[in-house]
Amino acid sequence: MTVVVGYIPDRHGEAALAAGIEEAGRRRTDLVVVNASKGDALVDARYVGEAALAELEERLAEVELPTEVRQMIGADVADELVRVARETGADAIVVGLRHRTPVGKMIMGSVAQRVLLEAPCWVIAVKAG
Repeated sequence: MTVVVGYIPDRHGEAALAAGIEEAGRRRTDLVVVNASKGDALVDARYVGEAALAELEERLAEVELPTEVRQMIGADVADELVRVARETGADAIVVGLRHRTPVGKMIMGSVAQRVLLEAPCWVIAVKAG
C-alpha cells in the first residue's frame, strides 16, 4: 500500500509532505509525492523546478521508507492525485489546505474538495502552521 502526497513548494505543500511522511511511517508503507500542474501559465509557482526537485529528492532519501516523486504537466491536479491513489492502491492521500473565500472556490474550484469527493481511500487534509 501507499500514502500519496499532493505537494507544492510552499508552506501548504510542506505541511502535507510532513504529514505524509509521518503517516507513511506510521503505516510502514511507501510514499509517493505528486507534483502536478495544468501547465496553463508560463511560470507556475506550484510546479517544482529542477533545483527544488533535486532538493526534495535528497530530503526524501533521508526518510527510511520507499519513496517516489512523480511530476506531471498538463494534468488536472485533483484527477492526478486520485489516479495515482488508484494506481498504487493507496491507503491515504494527504493534501494541504488553504483558506479560500466562497467566491474563490466558485471561480477557481478546489483541488482538496475534489480529492475529498473522488478519492478511493482516506484523505488527510492538513493546514500549514
